[in-house]
Amino acid sequence: MKKNETIRTDIAWSNEDRILVHALDLPTEIIGKFSLGDFAFLELTGRKPNEDESIVFNALAVTLVEHGLTPSVLSTRLTYLGAPESLQGAVAAGLLGLGNTFAGTMEGAARILQVHLNKAPDNIDLDAVALSIVREHQASKRIIPGIGHNLHKNGDPRTPVLFDLAAQHNLSGRYVDLMKRIEMAAEREFGKRLPINATGAIGAIGSELGLPWNIMRGIAVMARSIGLVAHLLEEAKNPMAKLIWDQIEEQATKHMREY
Repeated sequence: MKKNETIRTDIAWSNEDRILVHALDLPTEIIGKFSLGDFAFLELTGRKPNEDESIVFNALAVTLVEHGLTPSVLSTRLTYLGAPESLQGAVAAGLLGLGNTFAGTMEGAARILQVHLNKAPDNIDLDAVALSIVREHQASKRIIPGIGHNLHKNGDPRTPVLFDLAAQHNLSGRYVDLMKRIEMAAEREFGKRLPINATGAIGAIGSELGLPWNIMRGIAVMARSIGLVAHLLEEAKNPMAKLIWDQIEEQATKHMREY
């Protein structure tokens, strides 16, 4: 920003009497009329989603709310053990772990898809593109984002549901097609099962929705926050963090005590 340039936001403003979000009045046009997912879509795109976009975007967000005792959940619970007065701090601790290994990989998947397709001609050879992507990652010994899963090794049960839903609502185009071809090329090149995981599906479908790759991880941040708050509620009622800490301490230092 230049020194004398006007500071500006087009998202929202408020005064004593009104609160407007993307030109919509919050009390009369949004509250009670938008789902949380629809409001998130409005914030990200500046417009209300149509019916197809609403169903699919909400599905993407719902997919990421919960996945059990993940590292982010453990971070949240352990932080809450040390700072029970700071619920927001515990949630933030969990969100910090949403990166290139856990939950945040839809960003990498979307980036690959958008870099190769956003300016590509309609007749581009998607099989050739997929193979080049796989071989590039293979040569540099990098994991292909959106492919494979540490738990769902034979197929992420969320992926076909998301792809079917996208197809039903006219949001299955070249990005989804290329993601599926990357899966097939990866399995041929590596000689093993490497199914598209939920974040790969979300990266592809989010691209179909027109979301830029560099904010795609934000869907995980928004959604997983809900799950982390729920885990904190359970932690307050039925604590496990202290037990986890004690067990880790016992096992990790056992050799020292035996010595």
